[in-house]
Amino acid sequence: MLKQIKEDINSVFHRDPAARNTLEVLLNYPGLHAVLFHRLAHWLWRRNFKQLARLISTFSRWLTGIEIHPGARIGRRFFIDHGMGVVIGETAEIGDDVTLYHGVTLGGTSWDKGKRHPTLEDGVVVGAGAKVLGPFTVHKDAKIGSNSVVTKEVPEGATVVGIPGRVIGQPATEQEKNRKEMADKIGFQAYGVSNDMPDPVAEAIGALLDHLHAVDGKLDRVCDNLRRQGIQGCDEKLPELKDEDFEPVKARGGGD
Repeated sequence: MLKQIKEDINSVFHRDPAARNTLEVLLNYPGLHAVLFHRLAHWLWRRNFKQLARLISTFSRWLTGIEIHPGARIGRRFFIDHGMGVVIGETAEIGDDVTLYHGVTLGGTSWDKGKRHPTLEDGVVVGAGAKVLGPFTVHKDAKIGSNSVVTKEVPEGATVVGIPGRVIGQPATEQEKNRKEMADKIGFQAYGVSNDMPDPVAEAIGALLDHLHAVDGKLDRVCDNLRRQGIQGCDEKLPELKDEDFEPVKARGGGD
């Protein structure tokens, strides 16, 4: 439990650049308060102390403006930014590293018992004011735009906007996955190299990453052949690239 609480606190620093220190986060982030109250309420709910769990949930709503039913299942490093007006229903399921902004509703469309609310898989981001309604799945790493109304399943990695929600960004292609893998390998955060925000610099970086991926694969095959022949020389590590090496790129407008 303590490890999970520490992860919840650290998730604020990872996703909100305005967070300055742990004390500030503990005192001033209602999204964190709501998650911590929910961890306790859910623990009680699962042990059949349902009335006490609902009381804690109600107190949390009064304190934070965020309503999370104690029956909802929430994973690790869940972050609610700002948070006012967020509503999460009883049968909602939320994976790890999910982010919700203020005014989000994870609601149901039926009064029947059973699964009525959505499932959000790992890494999903839901923008301010969005409504995700019904017992379907928003798959891993999908993004839902602000004020969208989503009533159907969302594919992995897709971007959805509008009323009703429609997919405008397709899941990552094999080429984009290769680019991200290469960027991660050499220590470069690939700012702006997806098709979501095309510009000449992004396209140039993407082409370089494609070339590096091809060269990397060819070198791996050459080194494998050399090792099989007993020839040394392929064990040297690549020079490490640090985040500060790319500060000029971020400053130019390609950052978060």
